[in-house]
Amino acid sequence: MNRIECIRERLKKFSPTHLEIMDDSEKHKGHAGAAGGAGHYTVVITSLSFQDKTRVDIHREIYSALNDLIPHEIHALRIIIKPYHDHQKK
Repeated sequence: MNRIECIRERLKKFSPTHLEIMDDSEKHKGHAGAAGGAGHYTVVITSLSFQDKTRVDIHREIYSALNDLIPHEIHALRIIIKPYHDHQKK
């Protein structure tokens, strides 16, 4: 399983209504942290399970789901949380 599939599988626990995972590693080529092969990723996620939670709590939950992948598989993770109502407008 590649890293994006692995991240997607881990984040399924939040029952996302929208989930994008982008590998930004190429933008950070030569970066000291990426030298060991770990990647840089952006996650854009919408989930009803995040309603009534603070941004910090959501980030903690996502990092907890991916914790064992950091720092060997994931060097950097950018998380963008889209509110459920924003996703519904599209």
